[in-house]
Amino acid sequence: QVQVVESGGGLVQPGGSLRLSCAASGTIFSINGMGWYRQAPGKGRELVATITSSGMTNYADSVKGRFTISRDNAKNTVYLQMNKLKPEDTAVYYCNANLRRSWDRRDADYWGQGTKVTVSS
Repeated sequence: QVQVVESGGGLVQPGGSLRLSCAASGTIFSINGMGWYRQAPGKGRELVATITSSGMTNYADSVKGRFTISRDNAKNTVYLQMNKLKPEDTAVYYCNANLRRSWDRRDADYWGQGTKVTVSS
């Protein structure tokens, strides 16, 4: 079995910062890419940032220069440092892990349960 668990959401004022964490655990052979997605009320899920196993990153235009994704391969953990937060960043943030399972050596996507981020004064 595989689990993906996020943490670090909460309420923050505009201009503030938050750091999200996401850990993948279980019978994992290897992890390919990891990333963060978000879904605002009444909207679809959108990509925020992704990072490959070698550290290559990709960001949505709306967060470039404000958010930083990083990863600790030894801990199967990905982080999202969010600075200069805006009210429009309010959403549920989901972690995704694309990984190779140990029991069948097949690649699959796993999602966390989501962590809520609210940016408001």
